[in-house]
Order: sequence, then C-alpha cells, then structure tokens
Amino acid sequence: MATHTPQMFDPTRVAHLSGRFAPVTEEVDETGLEVTGVLPAELDGLFLRNGPNPRFSPIGSYLYPIDGDGMLHGVWLSDGRARYRNRFVRTPAVLAEEQAGRALWGGLESMITPQVPDVEPSLAGTFRDLPDINVVRHAGRLLALAESGCPFRMTQELETVGKETFGDVLPKGITAHPKVDPLTGEMAVFCYDIEPPFLTWSLIGPSGDVVRGPTAVEGLNAPMMIHDMALTARFLVLVLAPVFFDLAAAMNGGSLIDWRPEQGTRVALIPRDGSRVRWASDDAFWLWHTVNAYDTEPDGGDVVLEYVQWSHLSMGSPDKAAGTNPGGLARAVIDPAASTMHRTLLDDARVELPRTDDRLIGQRHQQMAMASEVGELDLLPGEYNALRWYDGRDANGTSVAWDAGDLSVGEPVFAPSPGSPGEGGYWMTYATDRTDGSSWLLVIPADDPGSGPVARVRIPVRVPLGLHGSWLPTEE
Repeated sequence: MATHTPQMFDPTRVAHLSGRFAPVTEEVDETGLEVTGVLPAELDGLFLRNGPNPRFSPIGSYLYPIDGDGMLHGVWLSDGRARYRNRFVRTPAVLAEEQAGRALWGGLESMITPQVPDVEPSLAGTFRDLPDINVVRHAGRLLALAESGCPFRMTQELETVGKETFGDVLPKGITAHPKVDPLTGEMAVFCYDIEPPFLTWSLIGPSGDVVRGPTAVEGLNAPMMIHDMALTARFLVLVLAPVFFDLAAAMNGGSLIDWRPEQGTRVALIPRDGSRVRWASDDAFWLWHTVNAYDTEPDGGDVVLEYVQWSHLSMGSPDKAAGTNPGGLARAVIDPAASTMHRTLLDDARVELPRTDDRLIGQRHQQMAMASEVGELDLLPGEYNALRWYDGRDANGTSVAWDAGDLSVGEPVFAPSPGSPGEGGYWMTYATDRTDGSSWLLVIPADDPGSGPVARVRIPVRVPLGLHGSWLPTEE
C-alpha cells in the first residue's frame, strides 16, 4: 500500500479543484434558457459534454485530468430555444460514496481503496470506474467514456443505465477517444492495460456488435498510457509516447506515471483488416489529442496525421509559465512501407482540444478548431481564453483566432447545418466568465468564426472547465 494517507492530502491546495475547475454537486433542470443573440433555428439536437467532477471532496490525491467522477452537462436546442440538464455518471463507486456521504476511494496516485464494512465485499479493494473523459453516441447507445476502461451507458435524459461491455466481448473496456468511420459506420477503439496484453484494439459495427477484437498489438513489453487515436480508411493510428506505468513506484509512494524520453515515441499503424502492424519511430514527444488522419492515396500511399504536440507529458503542475513544454499544431507523414515518419510543426501557438468535422474522420479534413491562448494571462494548464481555426488544406499553418475576452473556453465541437453539402454549420463550446463565474454555451458560425458567437446561452450553473463532448442531432 502506498504511503499516502487522506490526512496528508489537502484538496484546497490543488489548483484544478478550485476556480473555474472547481466541481459542482447540484444537479439542475431548467427550460427557457436566456439567450443573447439568435440561436440558429436549424440546430435541433443536444450539445453534451463530460468532464472530471468529484462527487465528494477527494482524499489521498487528485490528478487532473485523470481523476474525478463523470458529470454530463447537456443543452438541448430546438426551434431557437434551449433547455439544460446535468447529471453525475453514477458508477458503483459514486453510489457507494453517496450512501456513505463522503469520498471512499482516493485518487489514482494514492492507491487508496475502501474495505468492508465501508463498501460491499464486491467493491472492497477495487479501483473506481472513471467514465469522466468523453461522451459519444454509437448504435443508439449514449456512452460516458473512461481513459481506458468500460464506458457507462446513459439514457437520453442523462440517467445512468450501467456499465457497457458490448455483450461481455470487451470486458476490460475501450478508449475515451473512439473514432467512428462515417463511411462504414464502424467505431474503432483500443484499450491499454497494466497486464499483458498491454494493448488491444477492436472494431464495433454500426449495429453495436463487436466485429473484430479484442486483438493484441504485438511489440509492447510494458504498460503504457495512450490517450487518443486516429483512423484512416486503412489503419488505426496510435501514438505510443514513452509514458509508462510504474506500479512498484506507486505502491511505495512514488509516481504511477514515468516519462522515459530515451525510448523515443513510436507510431503504430494497425491495419483494419487484421494484417501485420506497421511501426515508425522518432525522438520523444507527447500528444494528448489528434485532429484527424487520412491516407494520401485511395488504397495506399502515406498516412498523414495532424495532432497537438508537446515536448513531454505534464499533468497537474503549471510548468507552462516557465516555457518548459513547447508544442503546437503538428503534422506527421508516415510511410507504412518504409516505416519512416517525418514531423512538421505547423504552428507553435499554444493550443489544445482540437476537433474537426466528424463527418470527415479518416478523410482529408478542412476546418480544424481548437482552444488556444492569447495574451499574458495567468491561466492554469488546461485553461484557454481563445479559439483558433486552421484550414487543413493550407500547408503554412495560418489561422484565424477569436479572443474570448473574460471567458475561459473549452473544446469546440462542430454541429453541421442539416443538409449542408460542405462544412456549413456552427462550432459550439462551453465557456466560463472569469469575473463572475457564470457559464455560457457559445454558438459560432463556421463560415466566419473570427467574428465570434452569434448566440450565447446562459447556463444556470457553472460548468467546470474540461473535457470532451459531442453534438448529437435529434434522431428521426
């Protein structure tokens, strides 16, 4: 057992448990939300975001963005009107803690787990589920997603149904960032584990059945952390930065996560037909999030991956003030036949949480949006005060930015206009005012994003900053 104890941990000293990141505990339903500007009448659906939100004050440790219970924040739009609802993802751990009235599990780094009689025997000594990263809809299932574990199925009104194992075919879970091929309807997923096989991948068909997997990825001899992925017509694209899990160190009071730059970063191109994995490698770099990937030829060629690059992994600590973790929007061109990779930094602006039109996943994308920083404000890691757009067809990395002023903004999500042949539509994001703590849903036109929001929807509670979400059009 680790040497951390609840008494040694002071949550008031954790930056990501305060201010714009502070958790909220009230679950709210409200209709007729206040709108500044005009909500586009063609938008009919749900803007939904998940993120870390501890149900009770944490014990032992807390590491953003890995720890925390999931909370879904949803705004339903129809006929120019809006309503809001937020709900916790009620995992067995959340239900047990609600019954106890306090936190029973510590953060991942503390290794604190509850015992009988505080919890039922089935939960004693277990780690909590953490479906707090992302939320997607696939095959009619609304899924709150964990870093690498089982998602939890939710109702359309955000009530928790239970753990989703896809008919017990994927009992260890999937990634927080699956990718759905808009042409085939398949959802590509992976799962890393602390025990062999350390990495597996699967394909989930458009009906929700697992059509391939879980299939082990050969070539790993230790457990590694992999947050996101990309997809092309031929490959699952996984970037294996040198981030390793060190359980022995964690059990003795050290860090669970170990950065080993001397091992470099590898990229796995995993053929969707199940054939041999292609590998490429380069000097060490870290990525949290990909933008998209595509093949340069219809049935072959190179693989182009665009992503947000960092020099190393950093979690929790605000080391960015010292300029110690440079990065920006990057492009990697990978030759599957030669196993080579060439990387280019397109823009060194500080950006994160990139998205593109999900209808172009695996294809040559056009507009890319991401959260960004402008000016010299004292922002925490994971906090951004601007949005920035790039054209994927522009090799020079030129961009258009919108300064959000007093607002701290989150991940932008694209909502296409129904029937639009191209990329007509809107970008949406939650934002929180740093002066008064109020939160808003911003709706920004894709054809002129630099002009800023055409509508701002007032949210009746503060929405903590982070992490990921989706635009879910109303299903016919």
